[in-house]
Amino acid sequence: MNWINNVALPKFNSFFQRREMPDNLWRKCGNCEQMIFHRELKEQLYVCGHCGHHMRISPRERLESLFDHGGYEQIETPEPIADPLNFRDEKRYTDRLREARKSTQEKEAMIAAYGPIGEAPCVVAVQDFSFMGGSMGMGVGDALLAAAEAAVEKKAPLIVFTAAGGARMQEGILSLMQMPRSTIAVQMVQEAGLPYISIITHPTSGGVTASFAMLGDVQIAEPNALICFAGPRVIEQTIREKLPEGFQRSEYLLEHGMLDMVADRRELRGELVKAIRMLLKLPQLPAGALPEPGSLVRDEDEEIATNALPAPEAEIQAKAAE
Repeated sequence: MNWINNVALPKFNSFFQRREMPDNLWRKCGNCEQMIFHRELKEQLYVCGHCGHHMRISPRERLESLFDHGGYEQIETPEPIADPLNFRDEKRYTDRLREARKSTQEKEAMIAAYGPIGEAPCVVAVQDFSFMGGSMGMGVGDALLAAAEAAVEKKAPLIVFTAAGGARMQEGILSLMQMPRSTIAVQMVQEAGLPYISIITHPTSGGVTASFAMLGDVQIAEPNALICFAGPRVIEQTIREKLPEGFQRSEYLLEHGMLDMVADRRELRGELVKAIRMLLKLPQLPAGALPEPGSLVRDEDEEIATNALPAPEAEIQAKAAE
């Protein structure tokens, strides 16, 4: 009897025991509210396959999805002064920085890297909206300047992905000075006869829009991205008028001549390769000859999928848990 209770019965129960579903297995689209399997979402570069909504993608995933075979070398940037104004609101600025660095595992709101895109060497800088809203402080200015200097040194195009709420108020006038500083960085690249391509993502506003975001030789935006200096709500309250439908969104700005293209993230790399090779006067790659980018799907994703519940049952449980 003891053998049955202690050995046989537990083994029998564990064989039929339902496996628990990981918390991050499914994600709900913020636009159409469809549940999307995490592996499928990564394969689609965080674009909803049902409605085309572009979700937020991390800077390192962005870089991996751009460079040939996902290979790149990160460009080191100088460490800015931690808290030049000893700023404090509800929290100390140093505490906010510490929290942002812990949650994002990044030192600042922009990282820069060097590597091949479509067999052409490129320097890419990416803003991280998850890091204090991508706000532009001295750290962002340092990263952009380092990227520009690397582009000139390596004779490579500079590509910048913007995503920001504007200047970082905790650094006061020093953050505003990054506007002319970033403009000079772009000018360095252009005076060296190298292309500067600005790719504007949701949202891009404030001092970033008023400086390096709008200085590209080619300006591309992701669909439905909010691109503005002051937001639509502020403008409506100021002029006391209803704004046009889609005002300050990518498609509206394309129609009014402020952008060259609105590109789906899944097609962006191909369009970028064409633009880079054209601006560098390189022959276009034959169809099917474009090197593959890095994959965002890891071995651990395979393991999660293998251990997960069947999709229909998992979807029911995920929806029931909301």
